[in-house]
Amino acid sequence: MRTLVLCALFAATLTAASPAFAQSNLRIGLAEDPDNLDPTTAGSYVGRIVLAAMCDKLFDIDAHLNIVPQLALSHTTSEDGKTVTIRLRPNVKFHDGEPFDAEAVKFTLDRHITMQGSFRKAELSQIDRVEVADPLTVRLLLKAPFSPLIAQLTDRAGMMVSPKAVREAGDKFVANPICAGPFKFIERVAQEKIVLERFGDYWDKNRIHIDRVTYFSIPDSTVRLANLRSGALDLIERVLATDIPAVRGDPKLKLLTGPSLMYTGLTINLANTDQAKNPLGQNAKVRQALELTIDRDVLNKVVFNGEFTPGNQWSSPTDPYYIQKFPIPARNIERAKALIKEAGVATPIALEVMVPNQPDLRQVAEVIQAMAAEGGFELKLRLTEFATSLSEATKGNFQLYLIGWSGRVDPDQNVINHLGCNTPFNWGKYCSETTQAALNEARLSTDPVKRKAAYEKALTQIEADRPLIYLYHQALIFAHTAKLQGYMQPPDGIIRLQDMKLAQ
Repeated sequence: MRTLVLCALFAATLTAASPAFAQSNLRIGLAEDPDNLDPTTAGSYVGRIVLAAMCDKLFDIDAHLNIVPQLALSHTTSEDGKTVTIRLRPNVKFHDGEPFDAEAVKFTLDRHITMQGSFRKAELSQIDRVEVADPLTVRLLLKAPFSPLIAQLTDRAGMMVSPKAVREAGDKFVANPICAGPFKFIERVAQEKIVLERFGDYWDKNRIHIDRVTYFSIPDSTVRLANLRSGALDLIERVLATDIPAVRGDPKLKLLTGPSLMYTGLTINLANTDQAKNPLGQNAKVRQALELTIDRDVLNKVVFNGEFTPGNQWSSPTDPYYIQKFPIPARNIERAKALIKEAGVATPIALEVMVPNQPDLRQVAEVIQAMAAEGGFELKLRLTEFATSLSEATKGNFQLYLIGWSGRVDPDQNVINHLGCNTPFNWGKYCSETTQAALNEARLSTDPVKRKAAYEKALTQIEADRPLIYLYHQALIFAHTAKLQGYMQPPDGIIRLQDMKLAQ
């Protein structure tokens, strides 16, 4: 009953606007509240969705995951692979009216690389310096060849910010970010909504047909779907797999599904504060035992109606970079118990799992909790608001963290950000010289065969250490009102507002 009342109140709030206003206001329901809206320091998937509307990137990806120009027109790489020259699009303005040019690119990239608290440092770590060749040309001088670089610039590392706005706002820039995208920031109410308005001087304005977009943070998937069905929302992300029949059966709605670049897994605290001082954090055999208590196929069927893809690596089993040498392990309780005995650890092994407070992740955690109990693990679940969980993970205030990664087009960022030494999303503080050397090797070559061989070296060590237990790869399941036209399901899960219209 409480959910229905909340839904009704929410719908009443959203539909209070006049009909004319509502027709130009695209209302999107997000499963979480973004951590922040500064491209340099943001770290959440939903933040990427909102930032994509505000902050154009040097490059983007198309519906087939091909890299295409956006604020850049083209790029060339020197024969030694250490100089990348990027030509920029002319006549582009930031939301404050300042011109976008090579100086702005240098300023933004330098900020990404040097700013304290930047999450982009690891993504751009091979850039030695940025040079302005002319007003519309920049040169990136690299420490070594860096094959993922252009792919990095299709996401937040490639989002450009107004130098003038940053200089004037200082650390308050995050409260009013100024970029060069189709929509400009208007308002944010934490845990509730973010409001953007169309930027009239956008360089590609003929593709923008929405006057205003409002993102609502609604962690409860049932409430998100109810508000879509009532007409209070126009588009929602991450529909529950169990709700697919309901969406398909509603003539007022459109369902879109497809594979994603995402994965979800259990990050284990190995060396981040005293929280790591437990049998799981200190003994790889105990970590291997925990993994052997989990049946990924059962987890997928029980929680996701079989719609997701079980997995045990950062790449999906259908991905060309999946390492066939390490298939998904079958559940084996007896072997799990034997490993615990070899480790000399008494059972039950009591551990706490931090879980973002969302219905699907709660259910995943509960299924794992029941499975693990049969192998001698006593898991206590700590439900935590999503953005708060990211902060807690950074502080090391966890033993196990059930968390997903939204995925990138290049495999580099799907592994090194989480398992590279001193990288921003490596919450468990795993650091292996062998793993790091192999990941660095994969960055030096553009040859997929050589890169995959390097990733196999890395995975061999990761399998032995088990710092992260990969569980599954999500399917993208979005839904929108039939009145919304021009929406294309993005393979990276990032909503792009170009070419979208709301019918009268």
